[in-house]
Amino acid sequence: MGKPLRIALVAGESSGDILGAGLMEALQARHGDIEFIGVGGPRMEARGLRSYFPQERLAVMGLVEVLGRLPELLRRRRRLLRTLVEARPDVFIGIDAPDFNLDLELRLRQAGIRTVHYVSPSVWAWRQKRVLKIRKACDLMLTLFPFEARFYDEHAVKVRFVGHPLADTIPLEADRGTARAALGLPEQGSVVALMPGSRGGEVARLGERFLAAAERLRVLRPGIHFVLPCASAARREQLERMLGGRDLPLTLLDGRSHEALAACDAVLIASGTATLEALLYKRPMVVAYHVAPLTYRILKRLVKSPYISLPNLLAQRMLVPELIQDAATPEAMAQSLSPLLEHGEVQTEGFDRIHRLLRCGASSQAADAVLELIGANDAARA
Repeated sequence: MGKPLRIALVAGESSGDILGAGLMEALQARHGDIEFIGVGGPRMEARGLRSYFPQERLAVMGLVEVLGRLPELLRRRRRLLRTLVEARPDVFIGIDAPDFNLDLELRLRQAGIRTVHYVSPSVWAWRQKRVLKIRKACDLMLTLFPFEARFYDEHAVKVRFVGHPLADTIPLEADRGTARAALGLPEQGSVVALMPGSRGGEVARLGERFLAAAERLRVLRPGIHFVLPCASAARREQLERMLGGRDLPLTLLDGRSHEALAACDAVLIASGTATLEALLYKRPMVVAYHVAPLTYRILKRLVKSPYISLPNLLAQRMLVPELIQDAATPEAMAQSLSPLLEHGEVQTEGFDRIHRLLRCGASSQAADAVLELIGANDAARA
């Protein structure tokens, strides 16, 4: 048995809690004596993390909300910095939450503590000068996608592509029939999943358009059925109001988005992380994106990437249609989606290649990279 390790981790929201718990499990499998300290959620705590304060105190979204909580966030970060400098962990791992973690990593590294950042911010797409700060703050960047690793290589940041945990957990082939039976959907005929986003603002901008596109698609494809997973009770109420007066063969679900993807034949989907899930389920998709006009004008000047959707970023080509801003009309959505119900192979073959590329044991790869950084590989084998 090697010497005991002390590893600090900070995860700012539930997705980070999932990643952190997987990483902790993989680290424990390689090194039997580890103390975990920092901030995390229930999954990380179940693996043994001593969390200094509740994770939800960091889970803030939206500019106004962040401004309102800024004094508390800064105070918590100062206290956490003092605590961690005193604790002298062998390594600090910041999981996502770059606005909170990168400053913390910079100060800890200046104090002589090795630092890892797990999940790259979208520095390759906009605010590219942040890479200079990342280079100062991180001994190692762990990326979920290969194109991110190439970006860091070009900017002399030590990096390791570890793959995506979802690619490990989602099967290479999903059973459509079993998923339809579980959701009470028709065995025969086409099923289209509508996924206008998980946040109120997204649904407000895209929900009506998606439902209008479904009405047009029903004219083009009689006998079609729709399924719409709702991210929360609030989103369900919002969508039920939008459905008032519409005659659509549609099944609303509470959550169960993965089952909806397994059950469907194609997806109309808002740009975001859900597009990766649709890709991993090998479901042809049309991606839509719509924001406030001023926000769009600002983003158009800032964003350097030629694509907005993860499938296209991963493929490095226009693999899936992107209907952006004024182009995101119900008619365009229906016309783009209809042919995919019969001829989606070009997309799905590309999706399969990407799935296999990302399916490389992310938690294990990340654990190996961390232990390699701190020279604990031999201890793990001893």
